Amino acid sequence: MAHIKRSYIDSHWLIFVVKGIVAVLFGGFALFSINHDFNSLITLTGVFLLTFSIIEFINALYKAHQKTGWAVSVGIAIIDAVVALALLFTLEQDATWHLILLAAYTFLRGFFEIISGFRTTIDPTDRFTWVFGGMCGAIMGLAIFNSGTYFIRFFGVYLLVLGICSLTYGVHNRAQKLEDHEARVEAAASRKKSSKRKTSKSAKKSKR
Repeated sequence: MAHIKRSYIDSHWLIFVVKGIVAVLFGGFALFSINHDFNSLITLTGVFLLTFSIIEFINALYKAHQKTGWAVSVGIAIIDAVVALALLFTLEQDATWHLILLAAYTFLRGFFEIISGFRTTIDPTDRFTWVFGGMCGAIMGLAIFNSGTYFIRFFGVYLLVLGICSLTYGVHNRAQKLEDHEARVEAAASRKKSSKRKTSKSAKKSKR
């Protein structure tokens, strides 16, 4: 199994699966909800980010229990919550405010994912998944900034990409953990056999 540092990327695989499902559902709704007004879409986006924040707090609790470092997850959860509340409590603000906020959030999240991909794993599949998702986030952040009134649609596209990447990483991470567990079991069995052989040889020598 490829080396993975004990950091955000080493969260439980189920966290990424849940986040992936949530992101795909919200992203698809944001992208294809043509008949909904602007305030409804902003509210939907705020609810989505609050949901992401709750998932991250749960992730932080899990990581704290496993003693694998919870600070990054708490930081991400707080950022998601702050952006969500900033959207929900400023529904009457001009659309430009929401556009800038989501553009900055998407770009910075994408940048974080690129850094995570390069610094936390050497596995090619994991690295590609994180870097690809991060690049899409950075590109969509710039696109949102220049998209005018359709910026929610661009954010929906990013959520779809983010969701697919999260699902891909979660499933692959699960497979890695199963392979790692099997390798540890085989190594333990091999050590046990080796120990028995050494004991048997020692017993034969002592008899002589």
